[in-house]
Amino acid sequence: MRSTRISAGLCIGLALAATAATAQERSSSFTGLQLQGDKPIQIESDKLEVRDADSIAIFTGNVSVVQGDTLLKSGKMTVHYKKEKKEGADTASATMPGGGNIERMEVDGKVYVKSKTQVATGDRGTFDMGTEIMTLTGEEVVLTEGQNVIVGCKLTVEMKTGAAKLDGCGKGTGRVKMLLTPQKQGQ
Repeated sequence: MRSTRISAGLCIGLALAATAATAQERSSSFTGLQLQGDKPIQIESDKLEVRDADSIAIFTGNVSVVQGDTLLKSGKMTVHYKKEKKEGADTASATMPGGGNIERMEVDGKVYVKSKTQVATGDRGTFDMGTEIMTLTGEEVVLTEGQNVIVGCKLTVEMKTGAAKLDGCGKGTGRVKMLLTPQKQGQ
């Protein structure tokens, strides 16, 4: 499997570039996928199953998660909570102030992540709250901003720094593909 290491700012920032020279100078971060721990999280789904003994909550059917400017949609989301010690017993914490008690979230079933003008899609995703790393995988992981498109099979984003890595698919040419549409002057 071939791997292409790219900065997330270059990955999505290229979409804003008017020319190739301008694109190479961009170094902004991938602002579309950042944790916003100070903002509330709104979660909606058709069904919720909580398994206290396993410290998980499973949201299924038309899952929608909104935090600030970011929207996540999927068919299923499993939230893994940290266990807290209370009076000598391990218990799962159901409180999520700022998402502080969540270890990780796993989503699958056509994952869609949108923030401002950027969209990422894939088949499965993992959000590790401890390391603040998001991984989106699938037959085809697609990043878009306007008419600009980047395609691979595994996207890894360090949400603190915005650094990203997009891996090719390993089948056929196994390469990352990018289509850039330059903007006309004055747009």
